[in-house]
Amino acid sequence: MKAGLLILMLSAEASALQTGEMAPDFALPDQHGEVHRLGDYRGDWLVLYFYPKDDTPGCTTEACTFRDDIVQIRDLGCKVVGISTDSQESHARFAEKYGLPFPLLADERGEVAGRYDALTNLGLLRFAKRRTYIINPGSTIAKVYRKVRPADHSREVVADLKRLVGEYRARD
Repeated sequence: MKAGLLILMLSAEASALQTGEMAPDFALPDQHGEVHRLGDYRGDWLVLYFYPKDDTPGCTTEACTFRDDIVQIRDLGCKVVGISTDSQESHARFAEKYGLPFPLLADERGEVAGRYDALTNLGLLRFAKRRTYIINPGSTIAKVYRKVRPADHSREVVADLKRLVGEYRARD
């Protein structure tokens, strides 16, 4: 039984999205009802972060650190988008309460989180895993974060963006 579980876990990891792959497309409404698609961000760097639940301690910390670092992120030509399985209304309350200057997309059925290997599905209970993807201007995954510490994550992303954007510009 243990060997079977290990094989299942290894095969799931092997099928997970990897750096260099095209990012899966999405079309989801934000907290204001505006639909966002991956193609809307083509030509820009994108930090696409998945999180479990609005207005919970870890998710609030993560969102607020992205908020606090947004000027550095934007100066690198990058945009930030959060996704969870919460509703538009929940996202609107969360974004307003904490002054979040970026879209929060409502993936209520978890379909996009599933495409990004970021869904925990326990039957009636579905929520996004804490995962982040940096997507380059050509819609290719440039970096994947499978283990995220909310308090440090935004600083880690900013440091990686500086390196990735510099390398990308050097190739052009």
